Amino acid sequence: MSLLDSLRSMFGSSGGQASGQPKSQSRGASRGKINIEERFERMRYSSSGTMSNFFVARDREYDKVVGVKLCDAEKVTFFESRFKGLSKPTEGEIAMGMRHPLIVETYEYGMSTKDEPFLVMEYIEGPSLQKVIAERNEEAVAASRLTLIRNMAESINYVHHREFIHRDICPRNFICLPDLSGLKLIDFGLTVPATQPFMAAGNRTGTPLYMSPEIVRRRVTDKRVDIFSFGISCYSLCAFNFPWQTAQTNGRAALHHDTTPPKELMAVRPDIDPRLARSIMQAINPKLEERTPSLDVFLKQIQAVTNATI
Repeated sequence: MSLLDSLRSMFGSSGGQASGQPKSQSRGASRGKINIEERFERMRYSSSGTMSNFFVARDREYDKVVGVKLCDAEKVTFFESRFKGLSKPTEGEIAMGMRHPLIVETYEYGMSTKDEPFLVMEYIEGPSLQKVIAERNEEAVAASRLTLIRNMAESINYVHHREFIHRDICPRNFICLPDLSGLKLIDFGLTVPATQPFMAAGNRTGTPLYMSPEIVRRRVTDKRVDIFSFGISCYSLCAFNFPWQTAQTNGRAALHHDTTPPKELMAVRPDIDPRLARSIMQAINPKLEERTPSLDVFLKQIQAVTNATI
């Protein structure tokens, strides 16, 4: 099979479409190749990732503002080749199946006329959680911090109940509402089914500063890799820093995650509710058997917490 045929198979050039979206936007696989420049009026460039670029555009076909994710064909093919013979669903197929109020809605996926995989999704005019953390504005996040943490937990928990592992949980992949009253999870580019073949040792993918030790050490994985990454994201939202402080941002930084104890959150932010702080610290426990077993458990642990700080 050629590279082109492989990508066509992966992202689909035909398929049924479901109706019922705002302004009659269909939901499903594109029925043919899409000329990206003809269909979408680019409004502004938004961000770039390891395997894709994202921009905001007006969809001329449906006359609405959307987010467009344009993937690098070669990088996507290389990633998918790791799972050859395992019938892995594509990013588009996975994203289309995620229907939850705390997950950005995907409207359509397919191939461009330049043989680039693409996804069309809901656009939220708000900052990424990464930007919120980088600004270190305590006043801006104080009132909504606990809500943002719960939103993160609930969105990932939904993915886990759908029997998938996100594999790239980090603040960059949460988009906040403009007033920071909530957020939504994005990006299923590295997501895999939560089944044994996809949890086998060796798949070292993700964002290094948020990687669990079992990923770094190329060990067998499970849903708890997302819980570890979620815990670091929560810690960063509370402390505006990492539990393992290092100037490195590459894979070497993640080597500290099971060789050096994380700095206690209460030592950095003594005003954080102790119940919340303990729950976050358990989520980032390097020892798998002592880590929070599920996000259902995490949500129960913080159920009685009414404010992130005391």
